[in-house]
Parts: sequence; structure tokens; C-alpha cells
Amino acid sequence: MAKRDYYEVLGVARNASEADIKKAYRRLAMKFHPDRNADDATAEQKFKEAKEAYEVLADTRKRAAYDQFGHAGVDPAAGGFGAGSGASFSDIFEDVFGDVFGGARRGGGGAQRAHRGADLRYELDLDLEEAVKGSTVKIRVPTMLRCEKCDGSGAKPGTSPTPCTTCGGNGQVRMQQGFFSVQQTCPRCQGRGSIVANPCGTCQGRGRVRDQKTLSVKIPAGVDNGDRIRLANEGEAGESGGPPGDLYVQIRVRPHTIFARHGSDLVAEVPISIVTAAVGGELEIPTLDGRVKLKVPAETQSGKTFRLRGKGVRSVHDTRVGDLLCTVVVETPVNLNVRQRELLQEFQQALEQGDHQHNPKAHSWLDGVKKFFENMSR
Repeated sequence: MAKRDYYEVLGVARNASEADIKKAYRRLAMKFHPDRNADDATAEQKFKEAKEAYEVLADTRKRAAYDQFGHAGVDPAAGGFGAGSGASFSDIFEDVFGDVFGGARRGGGGAQRAHRGADLRYELDLDLEEAVKGSTVKIRVPTMLRCEKCDGSGAKPGTSPTPCTTCGGNGQVRMQQGFFSVQQTCPRCQGRGSIVANPCGTCQGRGRVRDQKTLSVKIPAGVDNGDRIRLANEGEAGESGGPPGDLYVQIRVRPHTIFARHGSDLVAEVPISIVTAAVGGELEIPTLDGRVKLKVPAETQSGKTFRLRGKGVRSVHDTRVGDLLCTVVVETPVNLNVRQRELLQEFQQALEQGDHQHNPKAHSWLDGVKKFFENMSR
């Protein structure tokens, strides 16, 4: 039986964040856990399926392999990342539900427990040209940085944190309530496992300071509005010397004065005169690579779209170069002088002498209106 898509199993989008994946797995694990569905074999199967999906998607390398090669990329039999995996259910359960029972995993006695820093999001505005051709942009990100004075320990230089005597350095305490034993975050050290008796004067014992950092972000050619660029380890510094989070740069493309982008295609509205529409002509059309000629045939109607192949863009998600779609709009002359009005009136009279052969759509529409009123009067 073919395996279901892991994203489908967890009910998340393919660009879901780590937090969204963990949240989805937690919901399914609570719903289908065997202890809560003792007589339901299908629930146990769904629980195992969700666990397998989480094992892959919660691991950055396995997820990348799965995104590129599908199940074959993580299948032990195929030599994928699944081979030799030592992750147990208790590891996964503790990783997902650990915050419910007091935070991070138990560490060695007396060790100060590090916490990964938060992920950050930065919204970057780009011009269409920058998004299509790619560029390198410098950004300034307000964040929490590791304190250089104490190297993130929070303790005054020359000193170090001491193990918390309340929890014995575990960061958690166990409370007995009847037959049940409940584990919760240590109220004294707040789950850190240690106490800073002599706090650093720069960070006041927090191990982090609020500041800004400047980063150079390489924008790949072809990014579009809504795309996201992940900068690993550029998020907030972790607490107690923990690893930093990631920075996600969200792309927003500014509206362009000429073009609108639809995937790999560019769309432009081109105004033309009545004369050009009637007798035809040649227009000079701008593209992102230069100028091209567009031949407008005689008797072109307003709203006609011309496709210029290969004059669109190459999306970061596709190797195909799109097209430029030019929709012509016949512009009615304005600010006419007396002579110009006379000429147009003469022109209209000449058209009417042609028994409506020059404007068949208008003639057909008027015939329809006439029949409509005739039917109403019956």
C-alpha cells in the first residue's frame, strides 16, 4: 500500500513552519494515542502514520530530502535519511509535549539548560526588476543577540551559574498528587537548571542583549510576492547560551507602473488610438530586457490580447520563461478642437452610409434592442 504524503498526513502546507508541524502532530497524537483509543485499531494506525510523518518533517535534513525525492529520500531501504535513525517515540513525544510538562528535556544534573532562540520574520519590499533579476540587499534586523561580555551565560565574567538546589539542576520538579506524579517547571530557576548569583552587568543575567544586526541577503532571480527566504541561525540568540533561531525574509514586490506579474507571465495594458485600431500600425513595447515591436493588425478591437513569447520572467520555482501579454485598449480622443470635431462627424456620416458594414457589432446590438422592445409591447 502506497504511503500517504507526509504533509497530507499532518494536514499542513508544504511551506509550513516547524511550529506549525509540531502543533499539527501534537493535535493528532492526542487524538489517536493508543491509550485513549484502546479498542480502535485504525486510531493506532493513524497515530503511527502521524508519528512517522513528524519524524521526517521535524528534521531539517530529512525534510529537505523528502521535499526533493519524496518517500525514497527518507526510506532506509533506499539509503535515504531514514536509515539508521535512532529517534525513539519517547524522544519525539518529549520534544513535542515537553512544554506541557515544563519545557526542555532533562539534562545532566547541574547543567544550565539552553533554549533555542526564537525565529524572526522580516518583510522585504522589492521592485519588480529586483525580484525578477535577483540582487543582494542589506537589511537591519532588531533582535536579541548573545551578550559578548558573559558569552551568553548571564553570569558576571569570572563567575559561572550554580546548580539550582530546588530541582537539582534538572529544571523540573516532580509533585505527587495522590496516585499521580506531575512534573512541572522549577519555580526557582524557571526551568534553566541553574541560578545566576552574580549577574552580568551588561545583560543583567539574561545572557542576551537587544540590538540590531546588519545582514546581506542574496535574493535569487525570479522570486515573487509571498516567497520566503530562510536564513539559518540568524534569528534571536538562545537563552543560556542556546543556539539561535532562524530568520525568515518575506518578499513583497511593489506594484509596477507598467507590468503586473502572474506567475511567469507579465501582463501590460497598452493604449492605442482609434486610427491605429482601425487601419493597423506598429507599436514600440517595453520589456524588462529592452524594447520590442508589436504589430497591430487593422480592425483590432479594444481588449484584444497579444502574446509576446519568451518576454516574461523565469520564476524561481520554474525553469520556463513566461510570456508578455499585451492587452490593447482603444483610447477615445479628448480635448478636441472645432476642426477635429468636424472631421470626426464627417467620418461618422461616411460610416453610416455604408449600411452598418463598418460597425457590425453595434448594428447587431441595436437589432437585439429593437426586438426586445417589440416583444415587450406584445
